[in-house]
Order: sequence, then C-alpha cells, then structure tokens
Amino acid sequence: MYAVIFKAEINELDQSYSETASRMQELAISQYSCTEFTSVTEGGQEISISYWNSLEDIKAWKQDPEHLSAQQAGRDIWYKSYRVQVVEILHDYTNKR
Repeated sequence: MYAVIFKAEINELDQSYSETASRMQELAISQYSCTEFTSVTEGGQEISISYWNSLEDIKAWKQDPEHLSAQQAGRDIWYKSYRVQVVEILHDYTNKR
C-alpha cells in the first residue's frame, strides 16, 4: 500500500477550488482505485493524504486530464507552494473502540 502526501501553502481558495477539490477526491476513488482521501485546511496550510494499492494507479491518476487541469490551477491560483511525497506504507496499526 502507498500514500500520497500533499502539503501546500495556500495563496487563495475560491469557490472553484472547493468544487474542484471535491471532484478530484471523487475521481481518484471512483476511477483510480484510491482507497481513502482526506484533506484538512487550517490557517494558511493544507494537507491531503490519499491511500493507494499500487504505484501504477498513482501514476495514472497524476496524468488524468481533469487532474492535470486542477494541478495547473493550483500552481497558477490556489497555492504559493506545495510538496508531494509518495511513500510506501510498511506498517499500519489501528486501535478502534
């Protein structure tokens, strides 16, 4: 299993951002086998973590035309800077009550 960690310094978030972010989560899960997608925005920072079964799915997602358009809007409008990390999950522990 893999995780994609996206961290960004926010420039400006508008209505288009909210609609696009929602669509990107839906698309990743429905079309690219993303198993979970969580985003949090606080102050001027955003962090998103998505979980994937394969690197091939992540690569396909990165090249999706709608995702490419969203990436461009992120660079041009929404973010001052961002960082993307793709990591392999070696251990996964859960404690549920």
